[in-house]
Amino acid sequence: MISPDRPCAPASAAAGLSPCGDGQGPPPRGVPGAQRVDHLAFTVSDLNAAIDFAVTALGGELVYRLAPLAHADDWMRVHLDVHPRASAEIALVRLGPDTNLELFAYQSPDHTSVPRAPHDAGHVHLALHVMDVARAAAELTRRAGVSPLGPVCRVPDGQPDAGTHWVRLSSPFDAPIELRSAPEVLPYETGGGTPRRRPPGPWCNRDDGTGSQRGLPGALGVDHFARTVADLNAAERFFVDVLGAELLYRNEQKVLPADVAAALGVPPGGAVRRAVLGMGPTDTIELACYEGMSAGNPHPPRNSDIGGNHLALHVRDVDVAAAYLAEHGCIVLGQPETIDEGPLTGDRWVYTRTPFGLYVEVVRMPDGTLPYERTTTARRRAAHELSWTDRTPPRP
Repeated sequence: MISPDRPCAPASAAAGLSPCGDGQGPPPRGVPGAQRVDHLAFTVSDLNAAIDFAVTALGGELVYRLAPLAHADDWMRVHLDVHPRASAEIALVRLGPDTNLELFAYQSPDHTSVPRAPHDAGHVHLALHVMDVARAAAELTRRAGVSPLGPVCRVPDGQPDAGTHWVRLSSPFDAPIELRSAPEVLPYETGGGTPRRRPPGPWCNRDDGTGSQRGLPGALGVDHFARTVADLNAAERFFVDVLGAELLYRNEQKVLPADVAAALGVPPGGAVRRAVLGMGPTDTIELACYEGMSAGNPHPPRNSDIGGNHLALHVRDVDVAAAYLAEHGCIVLGQPETIDEGPLTGDRWVYTRTPFGLYVEVVRMPDGTLPYERTTTARRRAAHELSWTDRTPPRP
């Protein structure tokens, strides 16, 4: 069994299963039995406003909203790393073809209510791939009354993603929304054998291609989820060697022009270094490190803080995956649990905390048999029979 805040038993001993948990043997790198990124999670100050923005402005589909979660004992601290008397409301929204966005709103005696600055450790943003950045930004401003943080920028020549246009806007997620449009083939993709981005779109909110088509004009899907880290090299190594990510490219701007600093929402005169990584068959993660500017907050947010966040992986065996993460420096929060009542009955899950403060949840949900599915046609993005190493065919 896994004890609170202590590493698990070795994977080979967990549940008497093979390290992969599926009988197929472990992948060269990565979490045994991983299938895909299950969801991205943001802690917001106003859950109603965040849901409305995700559905009405971005064109997502509300899949479920759970009753408030609270415990009279130490459960919240042990399993979620928050104050024991904290309570949480949770909703899940399907965004486009691949992304489950989980929204949390906490009431807690000790949470931080001020959102993170972009150069603070643990700051996140969500980026959407659109055909026309200016048009989508104008429509998003009209729909939601949000404001661009700066001008539309173009990645300069000489960078691996040169020719990409982007802009960031405020949002009720208490984290920016970024809109991006990119050339059909980016410069880094022209090298032989180079890993490539997942082709985006078309926008839909169901695995069968049905569901809401109300996305922004020209929206194709979530382009990436981004997180600010203090040590880019260390974070990249963890994502590649432990989580099984695949480095797509690095982008380094050694001196940020004034318009780019404004668009990023950071002090002028500094630099930003990024590592962009493929995560399984459907998702992309961007790690960013800001340098040469006034110091940001070095302490990542907790789950209950405004701007708190986590990343969840769908795996074939939660216990085996948790044991593996513990062996690779993560702290496992409590023991894996299986939900035995309510709309997510059958969901087995556990949180872990990485050495640099990112919470990584491992989860297994029985596709097609969750109780909530009996009362709605809305569907989260399921794992089905995906494997972590599945790849969408590359562009010609």
